[in-house]
Amino acid sequence: MTHAAPALEITALTKSYGGAPALDGIDLVVRPGTVHCVLGENGAGKSTLCHAVGGSLTPDTGTLSLYGRPYAPRRPADALAAGVALVHQHFSLVPTLTVEQNLRLLRLPGLHRALARVRDAYGLEVRLDARIEELPVAARQQVEIVKALLRSPRLLVLDEPTGVLGPAETDALLATCRSIADAGGAVVLVTHKLGEALRTGDEATVLRGGRVAGGGPLAELGTRHLVPMMIGRAADSLDPALAGAVGLAEPVTTAAREAPRAAGSALTLSGVTVRRPDGTHALDGVDLDIGRGEIVGIAGVEGNGQSELMALLGGSLAPRSGRIALDGRDVTGAGPAARTRAGLGVVPEDRHHEGCVTELSIAENLHLGRLGRFRRWGVALDRAALARAGADTIAAHGIRAPGPDAPMSALSGGNQQKVVLARELALEPLIALAAAQPTRGLDIGAVDAVHSRIREAATRGAGVLLVSAELDELLALSDRVLVAYRGRLLGPVDPRDSRARDLIGELMVGAARTQAPAHAPAET
Repeated sequence: MTHAAPALEITALTKSYGGAPALDGIDLVVRPGTVHCVLGENGAGKSTLCHAVGGSLTPDTGTLSLYGRPYAPRRPADALAAGVALVHQHFSLVPTLTVEQNLRLLRLPGLHRALARVRDAYGLEVRLDARIEELPVAARQQVEIVKALLRSPRLLVLDEPTGVLGPAETDALLATCRSIADAGGAVVLVTHKLGEALRTGDEATVLRGGRVAGGGPLAELGTRHLVPMMIGRAADSLDPALAGAVGLAEPVTTAAREAPRAAGSALTLSGVTVRRPDGTHALDGVDLDIGRGEIVGIAGVEGNGQSELMALLGGSLAPRSGRIALDGRDVTGAGPAARTRAGLGVVPEDRHHEGCVTELSIAENLHLGRLGRFRRWGVALDRAALARAGADTIAAHGIRAPGPDAPMSALSGGNQQKVVLARELALEPLIALAAAQPTRGLDIGAVDAVHSRIREAATRGAGVLLVSAELDELLALSDRVLVAYRGRLLGPVDPRDSRARDLIGELMVGAARTQAPAHAPAET
């Protein structure tokens, strides 16, 4: 009996940056007909491994083989020619072009026939006439996945693909991975969500600090072995809400945090209307009042106005009508910098393109909008002082980085998210914080830290608007939850209500019998 050669075999792979090892002697075998999950914390080396397989970086030492043949891609085109498709954590689409124009850049014959094949085989369909920059993040991710599948790859590598997807989209993607493997292909699925790995994967390799911490058949490992490999502590030590947020437990309803609402409004929207380019309402007369020290969660199926709400607060989108006030001060016409100075922190859902400048250093990104305080004689930056301040913030927020002077592009996606959140939380004063998907792509320990910092911001008196696709996260953190539905905010729902999960689900599909106003309860 003969055994098929591994779809991918990696032996003693190493890669260092500035003397710091990102990968240190990695061994990994992916068999044909399987979904192989690569697990690990942010900065463990997962994305570096993906880039080595996808041809966008050259390892220092080690070998790779593909279906029994030596494989040493020097550029992404080499990987594609060998039948390897990589879906990056950060998108590679041209934002000003339509979906069809982006797909035609592949120069594949019979594009529409190929799209029909992908649709019939995997149930994945995209809007060809939509402009990429107008699509929500989850829709862009779907375009990236379709683009990879159009090439009929022998090996599909997905780097944190579900980080930007909702529950239904995640289920569809995981089913696609399973279908590819069942048809004889091979899939490498990089994910920080153990629940997804256990549902979909056959085998796993766990990375920790750039080394292999363990692995094997997922049916034999389970959470009891995987969690200690990843984070160094047992699964039963995790908070139930945190475990639910990373897919390790059945959903739970958590008591809302006990924190009195301070007097006064932190952030107020009055009659805000925003229209999309096609004339439909993204926001339709939205009224919202967030008190000082209050956390208001926003749930909803993506595409119901959440992205436009965040763009509006960030200052990149102007309302057609209505008013935005921060601590009672009208900021409707203020630009992003003026809003930052006034105390409005914004963590956008697309951290890579909207939340940071990857060409600048980590220290510069941590102090964007406040670099003036490090200028000497009003001209040159005091680089030493900037680096010291950056190093302090890196240590305080557990950011895994080569150092404050390293470029932002050197960080993993999860650590880039930590930088963006740390910068916005450091605003003085911080009147209000609007955060979209703040734990997207983060590992278990980082999610726990982000939750703590959001609670701390509210405890210090900031009003917090939390937009999240993770219902467990919203129920664990929020004082009340609203639901975005067709440009309106429905609710509120009390997280302490035993029916909260069902009520939110009904509001998300417009099936609730009663729809209370979205305003905060009147003070008595």
